[in-house]
Amino acid sequence: MKTPETPRSTSATRTNVTMSDVARLAGVSPMSVSNFYNQPAKVSIDTRSKILEAATALGYVPNLLTGVYTSGRSRVVGAVVPSLHNPSCASMIQGLEDFLGQNGYRLMLAIAENQASEYRAVRVFLGHRLDGIILTGTDHSHDVFQLLTRTGVPVVETWSSSGPFIKMGVGFSLFEAAFEMAQIMINRGYQQIGFVGHHSYNNLHLSKFQNGFQIAMREAGLREDLVYFTTGTLGFATAKFALDHLLQREPKLQALFCASDLLAAGAIFECARRGWSVPDRLAVASYGDYDIAAEIKPGLTTIRASGHDIGAAAARMIVESLEVGLPLIKTIDVGYEIIVRDSI
Repeated sequence: MKTPETPRSTSATRTNVTMSDVARLAGVSPMSVSNFYNQPAKVSIDTRSKILEAATALGYVPNLLTGVYTSGRSRVVGAVVPSLHNPSCASMIQGLEDFLGQNGYRLMLAIAENQASEYRAVRVFLGHRLDGIILTGTDHSHDVFQLLTRTGVPVVETWSSSGPFIKMGVGFSLFEAAFEMAQIMINRGYQQIGFVGHHSYNNLHLSKFQNGFQIAMREAGLREDLVYFTTGTLGFATAKFALDHLLQREPKLQALFCASDLLAAGAIFECARRGWSVPDRLAVASYGDYDIAAEIKPGLTTIRASGHDIGAAAARMIVESLEVGLPLIKTIDVGYEIIVRDSI
């Protein structure tokens, strides 16, 4: 005869576990458990470990809405990003998660591929009474601007250090980074240089990058109109269309400056298919310093800016605004670095 299985704990049983139950098992006061979930900085590391172990054993899940009603704080910060496929966005998200988690906050994420979806995400964040909002770039719809300037919720815009910002900003100078990279290519003797970008709902973000390239070309007395913008999802195959277009306009094209390492890697793959040597027939440079930049042959010359640092700095600005009342700094420039490899 088959022995009956022990019934599994139901969700109803789990929700009956109280904060006092966790406190008894952990051997601490209910106030310590409350502080652990709402003000973790007040709880010692040893006590945190005991509470977390007890909560896990009991299957305790705190009612986060209670904290909102009693303190007016959700201890949740929302971030809007354009994609999860972009390594820069992924790195920024990790920086946000690391800093917020260490300081007792949680991260809520929204993906917005256009300004309309960004507006909807911001409305949801505000409706859930999130403690802070982090946006990608500085190019937003008038509706988003109006919503966020009228609220007291701290807002940080990322990936630019020049603004203008709704409230706070963290990033680096896209213009200076592109200008410097273009100058490096010009100083190496390249004259017919093409630029490959991609359309985005945050076009102001990319336009600063494009302007840096074009002004460097203009100051050197070179063509600045060899520009191609991709449509749709970024991918390696996009580079073929970019090269075809630019070569029709300038058959003697010597170099390519791409707004993403993915585009640049695609260009190197396309050169290999055509039997072209990089950089002898076509030099390639870009932005991102993703993992592929160091692994592809030849190694990709690129602009490195730390998405993790940008995320951590943005989270710190939000937390300072909430804990202190005002951010210690309203604009942070994390800087960038040119990584020169064999592709130019």
